[in-house]
Amino acid sequence: MIREIALKDLAAVNEIYNQAVKASFQTADTEPISELDRLQWFESHPLDNFPIYVLEIDGKVIGWISLSAYRKGRNALRYNAEVSYYIHQDFQQQGFGSQLLTFIIKKAKTLNFKTLFAILLDRNTASIKLLEKFGFEKWGVLPNVADFDGMECSHLYYGLRIKE
Repeated sequence: MIREIALKDLAAVNEIYNQAVKASFQTADTEPISELDRLQWFESHPLDNFPIYVLEIDGKVIGWISLSAYRKGRNALRYNAEVSYYIHQDFQQQGFGSQLLTFIIKKAKTLNFKTLFAILLDRNTASIKLLEKFGFEKWGVLPNVADFDGMECSHLYYGLRIKE
């Protein structure tokens, strides 16, 4: 079941995100995010414009997806959103990412967004394959800008035009 996030979900959402931090190359964060930081993130997402959804199975949150402002405050970019998603490590490669992306693309259209961006690291090949499956294309590369204790990788911009 995919549903809008509730305050009670923040611990599970943060746990899933911090799994990605520990796995390396799934996010540019190198240290786990605190619960306070996660609360501030949640409060910075007005759910009517930039929603966050969780994927729940048997009452357990196993994944989440969000739309965030792209270059907040720059009005010419108001029809764009950044999509972010994470799946609990025990549930990856089982189609849940596809469920979340299908859902959020439909939702983004109803919110009058025209373009979705996904910003990720070039070593995150599973996410790249998922985005490409949904028609996202590589629109930009920031070469070797991420440094994980001497291991560099590139930051990629993937985009999908969802409305003309």
